[in-house]
Amino acid sequence: MNKRRDKEEYILQYQLEKVIDEPLRSSATLHYFKRGERICSQGDPIHELYILVEGQIKIYTNSLQGKTLILCFKDPVEAIGDIEYIQKKAVINTVEAVSDVCMLKIPYQAIDADGIHSVPLLQFLLKVITEKFYTDSNFTSFNMLHPVETRLASYLLSMYPLENHQTKQQLFVKTADLANLLGTSYRHINRVIKRLSQDQVIVREKGVITIVNRQRLKELAQSLMISLSSRRMLSNGNRNDHSCNSWSCN
Repeated sequence: MNKRRDKEEYILQYQLEKVIDEPLRSSATLHYFKRGERICSQGDPIHELYILVEGQIKIYTNSLQGKTLILCFKDPVEAIGDIEYIQKKAVINTVEAVSDVCMLKIPYQAIDADGIHSVPLLQFLLKVITEKFYTDSNFTSFNMLHPVETRLASYLLSMYPLENHQTKQQLFVKTADLANLLGTSYRHINRVIKRLSQDQVIVREKGVITIVNRQRLKELAQSLMISLSSRRMLSNGNRNDHSCNSWSCN
């Protein structure tokens, strides 16, 4: 994040002019987080709505046994604190910056005073919240019904949904994060990555995974794609704007 931008630039970029209208916009401020910095922690009180406008975050939960489960990674534009605002609850899941991050922050108090009757804002919150519920509904089946190799292939494809021969399809991600995201052990995900590397499907070097054989990844992920597509058709009917799945979260 070399150059810091004005909040109006972000609002225009993501077409949030009607969502964050005056006088609510006057209460919105930009806040910056360094890579690895926590934005909010599970169980803590929260008093602001955050909207991710630059960078990437990861959302995860911790069990009573101390185990971490990464729910998804998120790119702009994404809201944090929306469910907590509606439910008047503490933070549900921990949110951490994967890269340097810029968030648009709006105090709940300002929303109560100036945004509670704004139809565009309420529609925005409804869309974000329903997408999260849709993600949660797919998450269990994703981790329980498909082998780790299939889940990893689907995740890698989701990070690069379009083939681009001119750009290296590389992903920097910690192995521990991958294991937590895919619901498996550190050793198991290492074995899967090693096997895919030996088969020349991917290359892993210094923490960076590069896609080498995209077609083979598609073949590995096919059963999961079919399963999720069938669920979408059953749940959405003719709806075209499908929400993001737990494995893509983009």
